[in-house]
Amino acid sequence: MSTEAQRAPVPPRPTTPPPVRADAATPPPPRPEQNPPGAPGAPAPQAPGAEPAAQAPQAPGATRAPQGTSATPAPQAPRPGTAPQAPAGSPAPGAPVPPVETTARLRPVPPAPAARPGPPPPPAATRRRPVGAVDLTPRPGATPAPPGAYYAYAETPAETTTRLRPVQARNPARTVAAAVCAVLGLGLIGGAVTGSWLTGDSAAEPGAASAYTVGRSAWHSTPVDTLFPRTLKGEGAGPGATDRVWTRVAVASDSGCAAGLDPLLLKTLGPVGCERLVRATYTDATRSSVTTVGMVFTEADTEAMGALDTRFTTQHLANRSDLMPRTYPVKGTVAEGFGDPQRASWTVHVLTELPVVVFAVSGFADGRAVTEPQPAAAAMAADATTAPAQAGLGHEAKGIADRVERTLRRTVTDLTEKPA
Repeated sequence: MSTEAQRAPVPPRPTTPPPVRADAATPPPPRPEQNPPGAPGAPAPQAPGAEPAAQAPQAPGATRAPQGTSATPAPQAPRPGTAPQAPAGSPAPGAPVPPVETTARLRPVPPAPAARPGPPPPPAATRRRPVGAVDLTPRPGATPAPPGAYYAYAETPAETTTRLRPVQARNPARTVAAAVCAVLGLGLIGGAVTGSWLTGDSAAEPGAASAYTVGRSAWHSTPVDTLFPRTLKGEGAGPGATDRVWTRVAVASDSGCAAGLDPLLLKTLGPVGCERLVRATYTDATRSSVTTVGMVFTEADTEAMGALDTRFTTQHLANRSDLMPRTYPVKGTVAEGFGDPQRASWTVHVLTELPVVVFAVSGFADGRAVTEPQPAAAAMAADATTAPAQAGLGHEAKGIADRVERTLRRTVTDLTEKPA
C-alpha cells in the first residue's frame, strides 16, 4: 500500500435523524451532526477527484478516540510479514472520495391549529366609531371630490349612552285652562292699576300707604314726651303776634273715644272709626288759662279721611258748639276746675295725610263758666269782642293744637323715611 493510502482520512458516518412521530405535539430536537463542516478537528471538504491530504501518523500506543467524537482514528501498525491493509470503510486506492453530506434534514412542521370562530360583526347601522375617529365616509348625494383634492374632517364626538326620559303628552284642556286663568289674572291686575290711576287714589302710592300705617300706630310706638312735649313754644302765637309758652300739666291714659268726645261728635267721626284717643292738658306762663289737646287715631284710609275733611269744611262742623270736644281736668293742679261749663273756645282739624283728627279746647283757670263759647277761628278775629276773644283763649286753643300736630307730622315722617 502506498503512503497516500495510509494517510487518507476515514470519512465520518452520516447522521441519520430519528423518525418523526405524527402524534407528537412537539418534535424532538435534532441530534448534533458529527464533525460538521467547519468544526474543530473536522476534515475540510475536498472536491471530487482531488487527492486526500496527508495526515500525520499517530504515535504508537495512542488510544483511539471514542465513536462520535471529532478525532480521527489512528492507523494500526502492520504486522511483520503481512501487507498493510486500509482502514475499514476507506475507499480503494485510486478510487474517488465521496462528498461528505453537510446538509441537515428538516423536520416537518405540524399545521397550525385552526382559529376559533368569533362573534359576527355588528350591523353597520349600530357600529360605533372610536372616540376621536375621523369620518371619511362620503355623505349620501354628495358630489365626489376631484382627484388630488383634500378636505378637512372634524372629529366625530363620542356617542353618549344617556337615556332620554319620555316626554309626557300634554293635556289640551289643562293647557287651555291655564292660559285662560293667566289672561284673567292679567286683566284684573291691569284693571286695578288703571282704576287707581284714573281715580287718583293716593293709597296706591307706597309713600302714602306707609305714612298711614306708621301714623295709625304712632299713639303706642312714640314716646309720650314726643307726642306731648313738656313745654311748647309759640312764637307769635298770641294776640297781636305775641309769643306764648305752654307747660304740660298732665297726660291722660289712652282710651276709647267715648270718654273724651260728646255723643254727637263721636257719631260724626263714626265713618272713620276710632282706633285710640290720647289727651293732655297745658297751661300758659301766667297760669290764667288751661287747654286740653287731644288726637283721635282713626281706622280709615285716605278716601274716608278725605270725605270727612270735605264734610267738616262744607258743613262748617268745626264751628258748631254741640260738636265741641271735652276737657281733661286733673285734681291737685291748676286744671282741677276745668270742666264742660268752663269750655270757652275750641278747634277741630281733620288730617288727610294721616289717619288722625286733632282737637283742642281752652278755658279760664279760675273755673269760671262761659255762657257764650266761641270757635277759635272766630275768637282770633280782629273785631271779636267776646270774653274768650278778649282773653286770647282762641289763640291758646289754636296755638297748642298746631304745635302738637306739627310734632306728630315730623315724627311720622322720620319713622317713614328711616331705613329698614
